[in-house]
Amino acid sequence: MKTYTYSEARQRLAALLEQARREGRVQIRRRNGELFVLQPATANRSPLDVPAVRANLRPGELVRWIREGREASAERMLAAALPNPRLQLTGRKRGGRGRAKSQRDGRARRTPRS
Repeated sequence: MKTYTYSEARQRLAALLEQARREGRVQIRRRNGELFVLQPATANRSPLDVPAVRANLRPGELVRWIREGREASAERMLAAALPNPRLQLTGRKRGGRGRAKSQRDGRARRTPRS
């Protein structure tokens, strides 16, 4: 590791920064003997900080895919755990959560007047 005097460091700061980036550390010594280390800082980034992806999905589509995948995975695990066909669960009916579409949308269903 190279050691520079304070005067050299002041005159060649850009070169010192570049050398610290390449080599990891550079020392600077003052006239009174104090020694300082110049080194690049590490970036504090989250491992979850990832770039976004454009998917052009409709609202709720991704959630639906995740739920379907979880259901299929659970069915495979149950099928493996229960080898006797009479003990296996029957398939779940697809298509909704038990309410009519008009109730989910918040609209009241009107009956035609005669």
